[in-house]
Amino acid sequence: MPHNPLHNQHMPLTSLKSGTCFEPVADVEGLIVQIVNVYFVGRADNPHDWVLIDAGMPDSQKQIVRAAETRYGKQARPRAIILTHGHFDHVGSAVELAEHWDVPVYAHREEMPFLTGERHYPYPEPQVEGGLVARLSRFFPSQPIELRPRIETLPEDGSVPAMPGWRWIHTPGHTPGHVSFFREADRAMIVGDAFVTVRQDELYEVLTQHQELNGPPRYFTADWDAARDSVRRLAALDPSVAMTGHGLPMDGEALGTGLKTLADDFDLLARPRGTRH
Repeated sequence: MPHNPLHNQHMPLTSLKSGTCFEPVADVEGLIVQIVNVYFVGRADNPHDWVLIDAGMPDSQKQIVRAAETRYGKQARPRAIILTHGHFDHVGSAVELAEHWDVPVYAHREEMPFLTGERHYPYPEPQVEGGLVARLSRFFPSQPIELRPRIETLPEDGSVPAMPGWRWIHTPGHTPGHVSFFREADRAMIVGDAFVTVRQDELYEVLTQHQELNGPPRYFTADWDAARDSVRRLAALDPSVAMTGHGLPMDGEALGTGLKTLADDFDLLARPRGTRH
């Protein structure tokens, strides 16, 4: 098995809801892995036609495999793993899962250097405006992982492998190659960290998963102008439900009103003061 530099880099942050599954729409199930969500996209009654969105925290592969087998049956195997971006909490177990299932991994071309061992992400900003999690971010891994030869770029036409009806949308800012996913038929949206529904830099909110619509995690976002433009691009699609990388799914009036407010007042509500970016 290829070496995963994130192996044994266990983060002691764990939500009280870790291990909980939720089903915001009939063919998507989310799993909370410590402080981050992964998503199984595909109906539970079709065990041979599903994909995994994101790969959770380091050393969480057994938990993810167990949840997949609970949903799809023993020997469940996705058609692909698809990444919103390459931060440690979204790719922590990607190497092990891709090897275990023998499947390809897809990401945006601008995210490739961070997934092929070539570039580090910018170091977190522990001094950024925010709470204890922001201050703890100095200990978060920023090194790239190596997913070759399994890593492939998402199709340039916006289609998503093994996810018919969905399209990927380039939503940079949090990282250069961050992507979100949108399905026109029901306006369902999977957004990674383009925006989140928990105050990710505050420890109490992370532990309890208190729902509150926010911009991307402040300590790890590199380009705030691009992040603002990405939120506005997603808001313009008027999603019916947003499934985020951190926090519980949001829908209805809370999502519609909250996302419009975030898009309109992003610089005031989301952009931190005193950031080096």
